[in-house]
Amino acid sequence: MVERAGSGAVAAETSVVPGVGKRRRGWVIAGVAVVLGGVLGFHRLVPNWPGRVGSLIESFLPWGGVLVVVLLVVALVRRSAVALVALLLPVGVWVDTFGGLLLPSEEGGGRELVVVQHNVSDENRDPAGTARALADSGADLVALEELVDPQLAAYEKALAADYPHHVVRGTVGLWSKHPLSGEQVVDIKPRSIEEGWSRGLRAVVRSPYGDVAAYVAHLPSVRVGVGGLASQRRDESAALLGRAIAGESVEPVILLGDLNGVVEDRGLRPLTSQLAFAESGFAFSFPAAFPLARIDQVMARSATVGHIRTLAATGSDHLPVVARVALE
Repeated sequence: MVERAGSGAVAAETSVVPGVGKRRRGWVIAGVAVVLGGVLGFHRLVPNWPGRVGSLIESFLPWGGVLVVVLLVVALVRRSAVALVALLLPVGVWVDTFGGLLLPSEEGGGRELVVVQHNVSDENRDPAGTARALADSGADLVALEELVDPQLAAYEKALAADYPHHVVRGTVGLWSKHPLSGEQVVDIKPRSIEEGWSRGLRAVVRSPYGDVAAYVAHLPSVRVGVGGLASQRRDESAALLGRAIAGESVEPVILLGDLNGVVEDRGLRPLTSQLAFAESGFAFSFPAAFPLARIDQVMARSATVGHIRTLAATGSDHLPVVARVALE
């Protein structure tokens, strides 16, 4: 009799354990969902030390939506009501933060410029083909980075017919359908770089709608390693560029460049704090083979950057991006 009672107790115990396990897993999923929602909504509170972890998280923030989908699938498989309710938090935060980028673009107005930004790569084997593809966009302005000899001559020749006005300073250049004036170097070189290094320029575009100050910049690269995100030089260069733009007297201002950072990255705050960026479109531009982030940016002041999108791949490891900029 005792043995039968003991067997029954064991059977009863084992029949309860699976249900408890499912409930626990549901609470684990719910906990992860709450943490994910907190990171998406309050990423500015994540400390940037050690290893600039805050900037690293912000670099891939839109991909938090993929994690939300994964958690949703797991919650549905587990049939966990508590997990499904908890997932409303990250879903809501993601939609509030990035949902607008999914909206279709509005029709362009009369006072606007179409602009293209492209890091053409100093290893591009088809600069002429790249130039033709960019010219086919019909853009008013084309900004290029990593311009080196002998490819530079190929770009100048291929773009000359459509863009009679251009300026090159160092390894960055601006091609325009409209006259340019006031061309000058913008010094954004970090102190730790000793060799010759020129990656910033400024020019005034004499557009049909009035003068526009156009900046082209290529900020230093960042690296992800065991120590985290190495972005000190990029951040310093962004601060120098932000200082130059803050002192700009011509309005509107358009910034085109490979900024080696996404607009959510706090390292670009010297720029994003004073310039508007695209209202719709993700336009992930790097790497071209499998784009994970948009580090090629179009920003503006006293103007609105509308829908931003990528163009077809060229001979570069970046994708070109094109946007419409409505002038105020």
